[in-house]
Amino acid sequence: MRATPRATARPALRRLFVTAAASVAAAGSLTAVSPAASAQAGKADLSFPTRPGDGPDRDHLTVTVRNAGGGADGTFELYCDPDGGSHPDPGGACAALERDTRWGQDVFAPAPEGGFCTMQYGGPATAHVTGTWAGRPVDATYDRRDGCQISRWDRLVPLLPGVGGEAGTQA
Repeated sequence: MRATPRATARPALRRLFVTAAASVAAAGSLTAVSPAASAQAGKADLSFPTRPGDGPDRDHLTVTVRNAGGGADGTFELYCDPDGGSHPDPGGACAALERDTRWGQDVFAPAPEGGFCTMQYGGPATAHVTGTWAGRPVDATYDRRDGCQISRWDRLVPLLPGVGGEAGTQA
């Protein structure tokens, strides 16, 4: 009697399923670590970062603000994870960036071309942000010349200082 294609496919599917299940089990056993081993690893001096952002290549931005007034102008350094630098609010600035960071999207992207923006003027404040965020280079400029630019700026407060209206007080 001749084997049908369906009958010969079942052993192949069974092998595929068993292999996949074994791979998942093996991967799970590699990630399972006892609390004692985890505590010991925390004390060890590892030659590579234990989390993204640890070590010398952690997230670092330089923020230059001009014409914002209220003592908010200047050039500030920001480090995240752990938070620090000369920025007036490193914890808040890093939290604002984390909040807006999404896979496949640039938190520093310019406002979309051809968008409908209110014709309001938010003042002469400008900012320039350079450095590295989430392992990617950053070179972004900000101003408050219309509603889209104001919204883009306000989304990153307190990385950028709050100026006027709903954004709050100077950071």
